[in-house]
Amino acid sequence: MAGYLFKNCAAVVVDDGTGPVVHRDVDLLTEGPAIKAIGPDLGLKGLPEDTLIHDATGWFVYPGLINTHHHFFQCFVRNRADLDWTKLSVIEWLDRIYPVFSRLTEDCFYHSSVTAMAELIKHGCTTAFDHQYNFPRHAGRRLIDRQFEAADMFGMRFHAGRGGNTLPKSEGSTIPDEMLETTDEFIGDCARLIDTYHDANPFSMRQVVVSPCQPVNSYRETFVESVALARDRGVFLHTHVGEGESEVIKARHGLRTVDYLEKIGFAGPDAFYAHCWELTHDELKTMAASGTGVAHCPEPVYLVGAEVTDIPAMAAFGLRVGLGCDGAASNDNSNLMHCLHSAYMLQCLVSSTRQHPVPAPVDFLGYGTTGGASLLGRKDIGRLAPGMAADLFALDTRRLDYVGTRHDPLSLIPRVGIGATTDMTMINGKIVWQKGEFIGLDEQKLSADAEAALATIEF
Repeated sequence: MAGYLFKNCAAVVVDDGTGPVVHRDVDLLTEGPAIKAIGPDLGLKGLPEDTLIHDATGWFVYPGLINTHHHFFQCFVRNRADLDWTKLSVIEWLDRIYPVFSRLTEDCFYHSSVTAMAELIKHGCTTAFDHQYNFPRHAGRRLIDRQFEAADMFGMRFHAGRGGNTLPKSEGSTIPDEMLETTDEFIGDCARLIDTYHDANPFSMRQVVVSPCQPVNSYRETFVESVALARDRGVFLHTHVGEGESEVIKARHGLRTVDYLEKIGFAGPDAFYAHCWELTHDELKTMAASGTGVAHCPEPVYLVGAEVTDIPAMAAFGLRVGLGCDGAASNDNSNLMHCLHSAYMLQCLVSSTRQHPVPAPVDFLGYGTTGGASLLGRKDIGRLAPGMAADLFALDTRRLDYVGTRHDPLSLIPRVGIGATTDMTMINGKIVWQKGEFIGLDEQKLSADAEAALATIEF
């Protein structure tokens, strides 16, 4: 793989492990999958002959964003007027949406992954975790295999969350029978995927996370066996927590969700939960003590209309926090860069009601980069520094959009928000998106193929 020399970058957000700082008017050199050097006037002498030189004048260069919670398959239910959160209760919404999910085919899962990954990359996301918990019986067992296929096509770094639901509707879940699995089926396929795809080496492009969908829709044994498998194979754990189910779990098991999972062992530095908006300060402190992380999804807060997640308290208690888009059923886009802005603005909205101050805008950039890397257990991504993965994106700030903002690159994305796609996205030392095009791919054909797959499903 050729290296790249980006000359005359207006600003590069550099982090040697002590926090982000802006380096002005510098060059950035990559070699293979890694960053080789960042500094002024690196020059051409001594570079390998196949090094490609890019004029980066005016560019702000950022570490690639890391998505820590999503449901790619839900891309096929976007922009549906009949799925109006403002007119439906959560139960009514679930009763409408899950029958649609249960009809998706293998091709639908593949093309929805293509759709979500494309939007993520266009907006600076270089590593994506997807929580794929929908396995209709007719669709077969190769759904995550097809997701890895889509990631390979784009050159995206992909962490597959193998989810699943085991509790039938007759026993209190919201899951149609067509989407149910047994615990043995779920654990067996998690093991297959780990054996087939999981790579724990530096610069890994493929990893697997054991991710039962949520405690309210699964038997206790499903979570117990998930912990045993993940700890045996050295992989991470993920599930939904604190999004309205805590009192249901208490009624069933005598404990709210956080304590229930702590007792099972589904907690620790190798575990992270999605959402967590309804948790008490004591529950957040419990998570901080065990090292359990939070994948915060800000945009669903608008649609659910529930309490704004208490990020200031999480920061004060020392929780590890990352950001996620969440599924298109509750967020009609896959734009993680927009989530940085949403996350910050939501906290500003309720700041007067909070015990703790809103973190600085730069901290929200951190949630989308180093925070995400921490949740996924990665020490090779999330920062721009020599030796780190060459995962980055660039914004050409020589536009009216950026007038008055260029003095503070660290706060730009969370505070101002970016409406356009990136000018360049690089993953593992390879440019995958530049000047409005995916390198080597026909986006119009990908779009047409995805629309054709969507057309096979009746709503």
